[in-house]
Amino acid sequence: MALNLNHIKQRLNSFSSSNSKSTLIWKPSPGKQVVRIVPYKFEPEFPFIELKFHYGLNNKTYLSPDSFNRPDPIVEFSNKLKKSGTKDEWQFGKKMEPKMRTFVPVLVRGEESMGVRFWGFGKNVYQEILSVIADPDYGNITDLASGRDIVIEFKTAEETGKQFPETTVRVKPNPTPAVDPNNKELMAKIANQTNILDLFPEPTYADLKAAMEQWLSATAADGEE
Repeated sequence: MALNLNHIKQRLNSFSSSNSKSTLIWKPSPGKQVVRIVPYKFEPEFPFIELKFHYGLNNKTYLSPDSFNRPDPIVEFSNKLKKSGTKDEWQFGKKMEPKMRTFVPVLVRGEESMGVRFWGFGKNVYQEILSVIADPDYGNITDLASGRDIVIEFKTAEETGKQFPETTVRVKPNPTPAVDPNNKELMAKIANQTNILDLFPEPTYADLKAAMEQWLSATAADGEE
């Protein structure tokens, strides 16, 4: 029997994507860190990349095609449940909606040699950063020559005494260059950014439907209606 070379290549790519994701997706550690948002190579006028995900689906995370206004079988099923008219089904449909997470390309101060990485955050941080950029006293904080660094303070749930961790941001008042423009190595790393969609491949409609059906079967087996 001949080997399925396409399947082998897909598996190789999945391992490569997983390894890249672990180094290119940056998460703040407890305490304070400083980052600089830089222009996104693939959308220079808007560095914020809004993506929707299905979390915890068979212990995996799936990028939702709804991020790009494409059909998503889970979103379709969710909408169907929410229109059923019963409270329980509406709540279950709401639970199945994909959750949005916004990413920006950043240089982490003190770790610039690692190049551009992607910092992901939720709605509150997103709104706060957008409000700063909309303020004419700050303007385009992502400008390579005259932008501004951001101080991020991350507290764990244990530190805050709440159910979730807490992230606060403070944009520094003084403009500074992102990197020394004469540093060709760092300038090249900014220019040669990874496309974030290479880190989060979009599943096919059929694959996502199969994952949903598997999850629904497991949920039913656990005793949920």
